[in-house]
Amino acid sequence: MSEASPEVVFAIKDHGIALVTINRTKAGNSVSPEVTATLYEAVQRVDEDESLRVAILTGAGDTVFCAGADLRTVSEGRGQELVHPSAGFAGFVNAKPQKPWIVAVNGAAMGGGLELALTADMVVAAEHATFGLPEVKVGVAALAGGIYRLPRAIPRAIAMEMIATGAPISARRGYELGLINRVVPADQLIEEAMGLARQIAANAPISVLESLQLARQTYDKTEAELLDMNAAVQQRVMSTEDAKEGSTAFVEKRKPVWKGR
Repeated sequence: MSEASPEVVFAIKDHGIALVTINRTKAGNSVSPEVTATLYEAVQRVDEDESLRVAILTGAGDTVFCAGADLRTVSEGRGQELVHPSAGFAGFVNAKPQKPWIVAVNGAAMGGGLELALTADMVVAAEHATFGLPEVKVGVAALAGGIYRLPRAIPRAIAMEMIATGAPISARRGYELGLINRVVPADQLIEEAMGLARQIAANAPISVLESLQLARQTYDKTEAELLDMNAAVQQRVMSTEDAKEGSTAFVEKRKPVWKGR
């Protein structure tokens, strides 16, 4: 994948952090076939590059994070091009990345935009950002995960209201409901997301990956299944060199030097 494309920009920042930007401001940063293909490639690149520890997804500009599907593509009968065969809408919502993803919402996250945020592990939002699933207003439905992920992310009654009315909520309200991790002034958004990413990147990489893989399946597995998975994670993590390094560094009162193995 190239470092930059007309519609998606991939940049590597400090501490092994990738910053991925949907770059279609004139089209509300909506998801086009190129965005779908390139976001899928970005997920694969982050997972495969051992130097990368965390990824941040954001939108260009300061008005819209992502307005969902590109309606021109849909009107041309090419809507299926917005759905990757294995990774779903935008090449992202069903991609199941190994490494942590943070979404930095710089404006309106509507429809597919909110579904991108619901897919990520964490969300940082600008104060003026809004979140909604307006599909019912135009006779369709939020079928890229929004309908079932929103009730998992916030109280059921509020989710049902958002889904049935199509009305958006503010970033502050989203924070109060637990949808968003942090709300900051717009000019601090990326730095806030970078700060969160640096906190994650400072930890043992295998511990982060294994912990997130288990946590992501909380709603999909039974208690018995999660107990078995927990035991397997414990065995894998405790057998790593980093597990020994962590305890040794603690005793020696120094920062650990992680090797990722």
